[in-house]
Amino acid sequence: MAKLLEGKIIAAQLKDILLKKIQASGKKLRLTSVQVGENPSADVYVKSQRKNAELLGIEFDLQQLDKFTSEPKLVEFIQGLNRDPKTNGIILQMPLPLHIDYKRISGYIAPEKDVEGVNPANMGRLVFGTGKVIPCTAAAAMELLNSTGVKLEGKEAVIVGHSEIVGKPLALMLLDKLATVSVCHIGTSKAGKLEEHVRAAEVLIVAVGKAGLIKGEWIRPGAIVIDIGINRVADKIVGDVEFDAAEQKASWITPVPGGVGPLTVVMLMRNLVDCSL
Repeated sequence: MAKLLEGKIIAAQLKDILLKKIQASGKKLRLTSVQVGENPSADVYVKSQRKNAELLGIEFDLQQLDKFTSEPKLVEFIQGLNRDPKTNGIILQMPLPLHIDYKRISGYIAPEKDVEGVNPANMGRLVFGTGKVIPCTAAAAMELLNSTGVKLEGKEAVIVGHSEIVGKPLALMLLDKLATVSVCHIGTSKAGKLEEHVRAAEVLIVAVGKAGLIKGEWIRPGAIVIDIGINRVADKIVGDVEFDAAEQKASWITPVPGGVGPLTVVMLMRNLVDCSL
């Protein structure tokens, strides 16, 4: 039976550390959140950001722009925040309206205020192992892995999902730990090789958003399983891994909800502190 990797426990510990750092600095920090249009899922995340910021004594400034805001106007607004000495960090809430290219816009957030770690300059630093600001979900997954105390050097690590803000950063960070890393994606599934890779994984991280994609019987005995997927099935929230069956075989596993999620917003606050102090 696997031990649970519960994010809320580590989150509470990290918040204590961050609070002490902020108080010791004597500096007033401000996090500015930019939201274009309205979205219920974004509203939930914004509420969590505000709550955690206030607990740490961080000013949370929500800037809501009209859903018809053009890309040039959004760029102009972000550049204004870049110049504002009172703004220590900027987060651009997702999802954005379809007429706005997130990848292009993220490059306009000043690297030193990029608390999500999505500016290409911050992404590039991960390649050299010098990244200080790391995409929040990827950082949360690494915190959970580190909390196990398991040495990652030489481990067979498999990541399912190759997004720019989760899969790819995690691959780079695991390589820095000298793990042997495989990244699986739609091409792996189409080739019929996903099960083969999962069965070999001593460390398995899944971030796809498809309930039950990873069968419990595929889990290697003793594996560490980090399930980042969030899916609504009927009236339940579940991950990408068949939890009950996987729990019987893994050594460590994240519950969904309650695993990576509670840590993600704390990673955002840590990035803000790292950018500012």
